[in-house]
Amino acid sequence: MKKLIVGLSAFAFVGVAFAGSVRAASETTVMGKLKDVKCAADGKVDAAGADSDACATSCAKRGETMAVIAKDGMYVITGKYAGDKNEMVIPFIGKELAVKGTVTEKDGKKMIDVTSIAEVKK
Repeated sequence: MKKLIVGLSAFAFVGVAFAGSVRAASETTVMGKLKDVKCAADGKVDAAGADSDACATSCAKRGETMAVIAKDGMYVITGKYAGDKNEMVIPFIGKELAVKGTVTEKDGKKMIDVTSIAEVKK
């Protein structure tokens, strides 16, 4: 009986610890622009123009991790849109976007498994 109580307590502790580090998935639309994660992490998210877009395109073609830079933070792109050296996101670099997908958060980092990307017309 004592082993059963210890085992259940350990299981409950692991469940609570895991629940605190991963936020539940939800479908949403994130508005923003695409950047490579390295430049975004280096604080270069405010850079704009042809040079910035060319740099992001170059990084994307090399297969660098890409993200949507939104007002509320950075969402790392995962899933099929992150595959094939970012082939599906490259045409959208430099444009204001509505990125739809399943958002998750782990250890304070937001990720989006993209289902569609559309340019936002001004």
